[in-house]
Amino acid sequence: MTLSRRGVLGLAGVVGSAGAVGALGAAGTAGAAPAAGAAGAAGAAREAGAGAPRAADRVRTGFERLAADGYEVLAGQKVGVVTNPTGITADARHLVDVLHADERVDLVAVFGPEHGFRGTAQAGDSEGASRDPATGLPVYDTYDKSGQRLADVFTAAGIDTVVFDIQDVGARFYTYIWTLYDCMRAAALAGKAVVVLDRPNPVGGRRAAGPVLERPYASFVGREPIALAHGMTAAELARLFNGEFLAAGRASDRAAGRAAAGPVRLTTVAMSGWRRGAFFGETGLPWVPPSPNMPTPGTALAYAGTCLFEGTNLSEGRGTTTPFEVLGAEGIDRRWAEAANGLGLPGVWFREAYFTPTFSKHVGKVCGGVRLIVHDREAFDPVRAGIGLLVTARRVWSGFGWRTDHWIDRLTGSDRVRTLVDAGAGVEEVAGDWAAGLARFEAVRAQYLLYS
Repeated sequence: MTLSRRGVLGLAGVVGSAGAVGALGAAGTAGAAPAAGAAGAAGAAREAGAGAPRAADRVRTGFERLAADGYEVLAGQKVGVVTNPTGITADARHLVDVLHADERVDLVAVFGPEHGFRGTAQAGDSEGASRDPATGLPVYDTYDKSGQRLADVFTAAGIDTVVFDIQDVGARFYTYIWTLYDCMRAAALAGKAVVVLDRPNPVGGRRAAGPVLERPYASFVGREPIALAHGMTAAELARLFNGEFLAAGRASDRAAGRAAAGPVRLTTVAMSGWRRGAFFGETGLPWVPPSPNMPTPGTALAYAGTCLFEGTNLSEGRGTTTPFEVLGAEGIDRRWAEAANGLGLPGVWFREAYFTPTFSKHVGKVCGGVRLIVHDREAFDPVRAGIGLLVTARRVWSGFGWRTDHWIDRLTGSDRVRTLVDAGAGVEEVAGDWAAGLARFEAVRAQYLLYS
């Protein structure tokens, strides 16, 4: 038997996936294989660029395991894919190109999230609807759509199954996980199935951290009550969303005057070789920036804490080459770094820094501030670091202020962080305020984890 051109291209796109076993396990989940990979010390060396993991040691993504199973879970279905530039194979081919070229998959549509399918749009924007020039497939825009409106998009696209494959960064306010949530809810409304192809949490998944969202503060940077740094993968979150929020959603939907969704028909395809304590450099996978201001895994490491500065009048480093790793404003000097270092926060140093943003806040102006240098990733808690920086910035700079719309409350999930910082509370007092809610979330979270 000979292969057509589509078949040859499809096989070429998954080179290296052989041996990534992926038989479907219980509860519609492709079972997570036991963790593989190098020890922590070797992993730290890899993150620093001392060498890549051997092919046999690297993580196999959910897409690779789906391909190794011959796309069995997609057989006989019209498929739509929610993805962006991060949806790639181990040899850096895009999964849309690979799926379109394979006769075993009937791929009929692509759906783009915030920043767009090709990733060209800045924060709070998308690329709109288009046609993909490489495949000829229609590209639909999911951004700012949810509920019945998004369900109608899925119906119009003529799909049976929604496949989700996007690299997340581990923070509640990074919107791709809520695109996943919205797609799950819309698929339930439209009678479609959802398949989530898993990828690593690039900052590890050993623990959750930070405050848990309170529902009155829900928005697209936090739809449901999860911790600020959730410590989960996309597939784990999908399982939690389905079991905790969508399954209980009928009554709350009716109370809010929305169409009742309920749980979706969900399949999660787990990775193999990923361990909860692993950082991205230990995976052996190529990094593709998941959004324009997330250039490196190091950015992701700081993001859960430093993105809180979006809720202030300080620059969070947008418009520089190190967004979320450098923070500041006009009139800030070395005293901020000195005060932040004086907190003795584990795993991080703060260096006096100066920069001139090319866009966003303080564009074209010389800003003084701090740069984070994480020297011990295991000990570093980005959320506590972010709180420490808020506390010290307010103490040393008379110009400190919150955004007038209190966006910080949406980012933190309540008004508690803002009011405590304004009252002069320290890091431990602020963190203590969320401890009980975090403990409750961790107990729920444990039921949905796929990896050890």
